[in-house]
Amino acid sequence: MNGKEIWIEEKLGLEKGRTLKIKVKKLREKIKSKYQEIEVVESEPFGKILLIDGVIMLTEADEFCYHEMIAHVPLCVHPEAQKVLVIGGGDGGTVREILKHQKVKEVEVCELDEKVVEVSKRHFPSLASSFNDFRVKVYFEDGSKFIKTHQKEYDLIIVDSSDYIGPAEVLFQREFYEAMFQALTDDGIVVTQAESFFYDEKLIKSLFSFIKEIYPIGEYYYTLVPTYPSGVIGFTFCSKKYYPLNDFNQAEALELNDLKYYNPAIHKAAFCLPTFVQAYKN
Repeated sequence: MNGKEIWIEEKLGLEKGRTLKIKVKKLREKIKSKYQEIEVVESEPFGKILLIDGVIMLTEADEFCYHEMIAHVPLCVHPEAQKVLVIGGGDGGTVREILKHQKVKEVEVCELDEKVVEVSKRHFPSLASSFNDFRVKVYFEDGSKFIKTHQKEYDLIIVDSSDYIGPAEVLFQREFYEAMFQALTDDGIVVTQAESFFYDEKLIKSLFSFIKEIYPIGEYYYTLVPTYPSGVIGFTFCSKKYYPLNDFNQAEALELNDLKYYNPAIHKAAFCLPTFVQAYKN
C-alpha cells in the first residue's frame, strides 16, 4: 500500500512493467504464516480481496468467474465423479462449486497452509463455509507429497493453486502431473490452474510438452477474471478417457443452480482458443 490514499498494487508482473492498482478502503487483516504473507483488504470496486505475498487470489466481485469454471467444466464431463481431490483451494470457493453436484460423495482438500483456511473462514464465509459440509475432509499437507500416497483413488483432481512462484512451483512440474495420473481412477480427469495465455506462453508450452506424453487427452481452456493479470486465466484439462466437448453432459450443466458465469455455451466456448494459443499445445 502506498500514498495518502490506500491502494494495492498487484506485484506479479511488476518486473515486466505491468501491474494492476486497486483503491481500497481499509486493511482487514494481515498475517505472516509459516509459508507466506496473507492479507485481506476491503476495496471500493471489488469488495474484499484476498492476497498472498502481494498477489491477488480472489475478490468478492469476480471470484465466481474462476471457481465455477475450474469445477463445473470437468464435473459436467465426467459422468460419475464421486470422489474429488482439491489441491490448494484454501479459500473454499472451488469446494463450494463442487458440492453443487449431487453425484459427488466425497471431497478431500489438501491445502498446504492452514492459515489460508482460517483467514478465509473469517472474511469469506460465502466460500469457506463449504468446508463444513459432511462430504468434505481437509488435510494440511504438501500436495506434491500427498498425491504420491494415493493410487487409483480419485475420479477428479482439481489443482486450485497460487501462481508458479514460491510454494506452488512444484505443482507445475512433470513429476507432479505423473503422480496425479497414478492417483486417478481408470477414467479420471485432472484440471489445473494454468495461468494467462497472454502472459505465460513459456509456462503453458512447458506444461503441454509433458501433458501430451502422460495423458491420452490434454486440452486448455480459459475464463475471464478482471482482477487477474491480463483479465484471462486458463486451465489444463487432462483426461484418461473423457473429452471435454464430445463427452460434455449438457443436461447436467442445465440442472445447476445459482451460477453467474458457467453455462453450456460458455463450456463449449472456453475451449475455442485464439490461433496463437493453439500453437502452445503443439
